[in-house]
Amino acid sequence: LRLDDTDPERSREEYADAIREDLIWLGLDWDETYKQSERLDRYDAAAEALKKSGRLYACYETPEELEIKRKMQLARKLPPVYDRAGLKLSADEIKKVEAKGRKPHWRFKIELPATVEFEDLIRGHAHFDLASVSDPILVRENGSYLYTLPSCVDDLEMKISHVIRGEDHVTNSAVQIQIFEALGGKAPEFAHFPLLQAADKSSLSKREGSLSIRNLRQQGIEPEAILSLLAHIGTSDAIQPCWDMAPLVEGFDFTKFARATANFQVEDLKHLNTKIVHGLSHQAAKARLSDKMVGEEEWGVIRPNISSLCEVAAWHHMIEGPIKPRIEDTDFIAEAARVCPEGELGDKSWAAWTAAVGEKTGRTGRDLFMPLRLALTGMDHGPEMKLLLPLIGAEKAKARLKGEGA
Repeated sequence: LRLDDTDPERSREEYADAIREDLIWLGLDWDETYKQSERLDRYDAAAEALKKSGRLYACYETPEELEIKRKMQLARKLPPVYDRAGLKLSADEIKKVEAKGRKPHWRFKIELPATVEFEDLIRGHAHFDLASVSDPILVRENGSYLYTLPSCVDDLEMKISHVIRGEDHVTNSAVQIQIFEALGGKAPEFAHFPLLQAADKSSLSKREGSLSIRNLRQQGIEPEAILSLLAHIGTSDAIQPCWDMAPLVEGFDFTKFARATANFQVEDLKHLNTKIVHGLSHQAAKARLSDKMVGEEEWGVIRPNISSLCEVAAWHHMIEGPIKPRIEDTDFIAEAARVCPEGELGDKSWAAWTAAVGEKTGRTGRDLFMPLRLALTGMDHGPEMKLLLPLIGAEKAKARLKGEGA
């Protein structure tokens, strides 16, 4: 786990804690942890080496000046590529600029002509002409590093084998291959996934709060649902619920992923989550329900009627009470209460009771069952009453039939 925290303005410990929390919840563990803010001496050494070799050079333009240059190039229908003015400054010019209080930012000099080729594990053969790419800034004016140089240094030192990310970084990869080589190393293998799209074909943003791991967790989405979906979305494989990560790992293959953009729909995730929840054993649910814990029999009754564990508390409350009974036909319910079963109830109690009520009132079907369900649960839907009645119990059932809401 490597935390890219070299930008002090955007790096807070609470963000790092959130990343760790999300990964642990997903079941994605790690063996080692690195914080780039604790490795600055390594990046300083790499930057000095690049300066000495002429691959890292100082530039003094302000953001406003760079924007003016960019607009002028666009107006002339030229690509907005940095003109390398920093390389043309004489020693006297640099002194004059620095005398005004300006500090340099540092750019990596791309070797030209530059054709970079590599085999992308998803996109196939990649070919880039970097003549239309600006020399990237690696060090800010305040001396802090952008992610590029630290990440390349770390990848080499940590012997990273694969860099897996979105296709919006493909051009960055071509540039970074030159940085790896300038540092005396070899680039890892790259795999660039197509960016996911929302149902309306718009791009998903990592700033989309509703799709953060924390938010999905608060909505009751289980980690297995997220892993099952993301391990296969964009492939020809059927997306099936998976309660164990091992099959996902064993079946993972970059060549299965298409280059076409995949659509991510929250409804697909929720549908998958329902299957995951319905497949949870009582033991597995017990570890996740904490204060909403229900017994094994109750879990067996509730489970087929929920799509997330967030719903368990409401069903548990309906069973344990107190509730607000819905009694719409007082005479009928009063008659039903007279023959309400006594003592310990079992799976045949509902059938015996409704048969007795039907015989006394002449009612059948929905006219018989629905008023009883409304009185006993306050709801017009839910688990089978033959399963619910024993959980509610004879004492609470009688109280609810009287409208007491026990």
